[in-house]
Amino acid sequence: MAVQVLSQDLLWILLPREQQQILEERRAEQQTDAWKERYDVRAGVEGTISQAVRRTHLRRTPYRGHRKTHLANVLSVTALNLTRIDAWLNDTPLGTTRVSHLARLTLAA
Repeated sequence: MAVQVLSQDLLWILLPREQQQILEERRAEQQTDAWKERYDVRAGVEGTISQAVRRTHLRRTPYRGHRKTHLANVLSVTALNLTRIDAWLNDTPLGTTRVSHLARLTLAA
């Protein structure tokens, strides 16, 4: 069971020794090149899903039934691919990652 400790306006969560060791091992593993390569694939997939949801409202469909919903999803992905092909042919730059207010202040300093 985790124990929460409030110290100087900071909340510390103390885990049992075994869990803490596993957590530290996983965090160390995340610093390796192999892990970063695997995560790059996931990040690309997540970006594609995000774009599909934002552009084509993929999460909701006005259709009922598996066949109509499947057709709507196929058409949505086709539209997304056409949009990407158009952007590639016209050399449209990729969107930039959002920069937080704090990061902008740090960069300005």
